[in-house]
Amino acid sequence: MHTSYNTIGVNYSDLRKPDSRIEMVIRSHLGAAKTILNVGAGAGSYEPADRQVTAIEPSLEMIRQRSSSATAVIQGYAENLPFDDKSFDASMAVLTVHHWADKQKGLEEMRRVTRGPVVILTFDPSHQGSWLTDYIPELVKLDEVIMPRMADYGDWLGPVEIAAVPIPHDCSDGFLYAYWRRPAAYLDPKITAAMSSFWTIDTIYEGLKKLQSDLDTGTWTQRYSELLTLDECDVGYRLVTTK
Repeated sequence: MHTSYNTIGVNYSDLRKPDSRIEMVIRSHLGAAKTILNVGAGAGSYEPADRQVTAIEPSLEMIRQRSSSATAVIQGYAENLPFDDKSFDASMAVLTVHHWADKQKGLEEMRRVTRGPVVILTFDPSHQGSWLTDYIPELVKLDEVIMPRMADYGDWLGPVEIAAVPIPHDCSDGFLYAYWRRPAAYLDPKITAAMSSFWTIDTIYEGLKKLQSDLDTGTWTQRYSELLTLDECDVGYRLVTTK
């Protein structure tokens, strides 16, 4: 995982609260699995409370923010999972694969230790429909570098199903494009502190200055008025599930 999560992780759990609608989608694809491995588990978002979950996470700062639960937590990396073959009924990874040093090795490790479905929430770098990239075009280049292509998942995991995950307008999980209908959120450093991209791009504040101006003048509302009529929107997030 990106080493900056020891810094980004501070107050992360307060800013990245799991959204119940996204949680429902993930749970439905985990099926009847009783034992689940959560890889790159962070502070524990989306871990089913009614299952036996084992979490593996490299950042001690993130581990410290996990709520007290029965979940077993191991400090470690996706690329070297300390488990025997087919140890778990299912495995999951939520918005984490792009941080792994060797994405192919990490996904192959998930497949190795899992008897049933491997469920991954990720982002499609070919999806470039977010207005935020109009202000911060560097996000497109960054995603193209760090995000696996959708075809990679099939190459590394075997046959997969890929489905769009529309994001609700009031999503409680503050990942990068979650605020697609709440543009002022990107001007709040307390909110963007939990977005790794905002720590990666040095010139990001030039775009935010333009966004502030467009919000003040009403230009943003005029330009993206159709978004204000939507309850949810496909902003590029995908659920990848092995068949």
